[in-house]
Amino acid sequence: MSTISETALARFICARLPLLPVPGVSEIRLHKARPDSGLSRFLASSATRPPYWAHHWGGGLALARYILDRPQIVRGKRILDLGAGSGLLAIAARRAGADAADAAEIDTHAVVAMRLNCLANGVEIRIIHADILDDAPLPVDLVLVGDLFYERRLAQRTLRYLDRCLEAGSEVMIGDPYRAFLPLSRLDRLAETVVMETAGTFRAAGIFRLNVGPKGFGQRGH
Repeated sequence: MSTISETALARFICARLPLLPVPGVSEIRLHKARPDSGLSRFLASSATRPPYWAHHWGGGLALARYILDRPQIVRGKRILDLGAGSGLLAIAARRAGADAADAAEIDTHAVVAMRLNCLANGVEIRIIHADILDDAPLPVDLVLVGDLFYERRLAQRTLRYLDRCLEAGSEVMIGDPYRAFLPLSRLDRLAETVVMETAGTFRAAGIFRLNVGPKGFGQRGH
């Protein structure tokens, strides 16, 4: 499999993925793919996973809006955006007054896009290009998680990491449109909203706080 240099990818993103206001979060602009962007063809020889970072997802949209409307949640804190993708949650937290933000992401292409998105929004975040789910928790006040509960094994690993974060004294907030592996039995729902994902799809998404109650995965639904 051939590789695309970070420089070439950055040039492609700037040229073909327009910088547009985020639906429902217009204070933030991100580079996002359109049907005519040609991103999948450009990445065909090097991508190991779909370019999730190039599209809008319900949980991240809902949680970003919630944070911006309630800046006291992050003001003065150090936050972690786990599975950051485009960096939306880290950017929103910094715009809302977080002292510092880490963004953990395993996809090299997402990391390139995230750097450009941070530059476009005038914020600084520390990007961690690594899978940290089996590591000790980072020393942060608040962990933000958007859209990571779509696959069983990933959801299980994510929840184990988040439990270690709780044990270390961090708070955890999750945005998710009620995907199948969302651990509802562990969550306190703070709010629910309707968001518009990529391609104009509207769906309900919840904003949750992870608690230290009985463990185990909840079922889909309210």
